[in-house]
Amino acid sequence: MERHAVFSYIPRMLKLEVEAKNKQMGLMSSMCRLILVTAITLAAHQFSISSSLPIGVCYGLNGNNLPPPSEVVGLYKRSGIEFIRLYEPRSDVLEALRGSGLAVALCPTNEDLANIAQRQDAADAWVHTNIAPYMSDVVFRWIILGNEVIPGPLASYVPAAIANTRNSLAAIGLANVTVTTTIPGNALEASYPPSAGAFRSDVTDVMIAVAGILASSGAPLMINVYPYFSYASNPSQVPVDYALFAATTPVVTDGSFLYYDLFDAMVDAFHAALERIGYPGLRVAIGESGWPSAGNDPYTSIDNAMIYNRNLVNHVLTNGTPRRPGEIMETFLFAMFNENLKPGAVEQNFGFFYPNMNPVYPFW
Repeated sequence: MERHAVFSYIPRMLKLEVEAKNKQMGLMSSMCRLILVTAITLAAHQFSISSSLPIGVCYGLNGNNLPPPSEVVGLYKRSGIEFIRLYEPRSDVLEALRGSGLAVALCPTNEDLANIAQRQDAADAWVHTNIAPYMSDVVFRWIILGNEVIPGPLASYVPAAIANTRNSLAAIGLANVTVTTTIPGNALEASYPPSAGAFRSDVTDVMIAVAGILASSGAPLMINVYPYFSYASNPSQVPVDYALFAATTPVVTDGSFLYYDLFDAMVDAFHAALERIGYPGLRVAIGESGWPSAGNDPYTSIDNAMIYNRNLVNHVLTNGTPRRPGEIMETFLFAMFNENLKPGAVEQNFGFFYPNMNPVYPFW
């Protein structure tokens, strides 16, 4: 996870209105959040993610105290987590996944992207090294070309890298594997109101090419969505209940669309941006979303992390967004472990589990 752009979904003209609403609802909000925390804690032992549900967890490896991959795979299975996202093709992790039944989302490193894009034989070599030896007993479901490289100097390589990798997978009988890319919030130059969502001018041509190749295979565009950062950077204008899926009245009205939660507003800004470049039917999936449990009090806390992730799962399994009602999104939560080599206290505290595999809070 790289740093994500901060979205501003509360216009300046609404600042006084939102602040007044925050003051009026402050006591009620606190009580509601206490009730939510209590209910979540009591119900946690009853909650599990079944294999039929499109929820996974990202397995980051930026820590020097993480358990061996074989133990991690066992933890995924005991927790009922069926989808796993990997950020690099490490052989020890892939070996541990043999026979596990976990559905895998695998990323080449961003450093490999240019070679894969520029040469079909390089894409073939990557697939023959990192996919073919494991394909008989590892379930590869997604290959993600470029982790948050749009925008950036590697952006132009993404369309060709997707095309070449699809060719390579088809050649070994894996044409059904979804090949896509993951983009962050700063790929947008406009996001408020959500209907004004538009890609940055410097990435529009690349996004048109990416959207075209994804549409040709029916693959979704993966986006990373973090309401936490918008809330923590501007808590006076972004109500905490709006960030935590807990608002009981609309916070943003965008024409006929009513937004009760920031997550939907952020996702719909991407939907609008895709419509603007001529791809209104392209689906999106969530490559990362989560909330840190520590590192920036009072915005980070175990209670907030538990509430956000619980409500996020419930939301994406039962609702689309105002612009895409009923459209269920495949979603990866970030992340499996607290990772002590990530930069800064906030980044180090997104995990569901401590490195000793004890839960940070009851969830799975």
